[in-house]
Amino acid sequence: MGDKDARIFDSVLEYICLELSQALKNISTEYKKNIEEIRLRSNRPLIIYFKGSDYFVTQNGGLTKNISQSMLVNRENVNKTFQLISNYSVYAFEEEIRNGFITLKGGHRVGIGGKVLYGDNGIETIKNISSLNIRIAREKLGVSNEMLRYIVDPPNTIHNTLIISPPQCGKTTLLRDLIRNLSDGSSLLGKKGLKIGVIDERSELAGMYNGVPQHNIGLRTDVLDGSNKRDGTRMLLRAMSPEIIAMDEIGSISDVEAIHESLKAGVKIIATVHGDNLEDLLSRKSLNILINENIFKRYVFLDNSRGVGTIKNIIEGNSFKSIRT
Repeated sequence: MGDKDARIFDSVLEYICLELSQALKNISTEYKKNIEEIRLRSNRPLIIYFKGSDYFVTQNGGLTKNISQSMLVNRENVNKTFQLISNYSVYAFEEEIRNGFITLKGGHRVGIGGKVLYGDNGIETIKNISSLNIRIAREKLGVSNEMLRYIVDPPNTIHNTLIISPPQCGKTTLLRDLIRNLSDGSSLLGKKGLKIGVIDERSELAGMYNGVPQHNIGLRTDVLDGSNKRDGTRMLLRAMSPEIIAMDEIGSISDVEAIHESLKAGVKIIATVHGDNLEDLLSRKSLNILINENIFKRYVFLDNSRGVGTIKNIIEGNSFKSIRT
């Protein structure tokens, strides 16, 4: 697995200008397999991020906390890398750029910083690109196996589930693998797979590239890439007859309305949200509504105490008591 993860990192380097990619290629394999982000900012150090900390990259591929030893990213580096990412055709990626990111082959996502230009219909594009955040996409197959027995409601459905996690603790990774498990079929469901509709608003769950999911999201999964939850829910309910709708990072009143619409149609929900505990969620109007209505029967709390995706606790939605054994 380690060598595979290192190769995934190396595959991203083809999208980074030669001057920077040569230094990044020389990083030790032991580090490569864990790197989550590569940060390029004009006139700032080249930075990589993993295991909750960032490091400056030196000219020969070493990692350091000493800024004076770091390799400096110039504006030309950023511009050349952006051209590689957009395949020298910025216009072909205008829709994605308006959303602030571009998805690469392999499901990797590049966040974009720069001058935001508005038009009559909202954001038109981002010019004068000043920073790029390349997020390395790595599947972790099997990370949801432990929680399946708490989520499945025998014989053939699941409990409405909300996954709660601070940033960068693996909620999207866990949700993606849970979708795969339920879609492909589990022994807890009598080997039956469930039809799942994924509303992939931020293009992170499926990692669609030219219409093909770059991540394993299961045999019976349909994806609406880039759709908001409200529109996505309506389209899925009208046309795809899902048994489950999965969505990442809920939070708005519009998201609550989408969940209500799904439940009225008899469709189960799996969702994620940023947070630390129930008190944190209750302080937000939209989530307070869902909690007080007892919509979710399982609350799964994550942290990174034993690595990304660590399940901290699982709470039953009616009693709010821990059921994890």
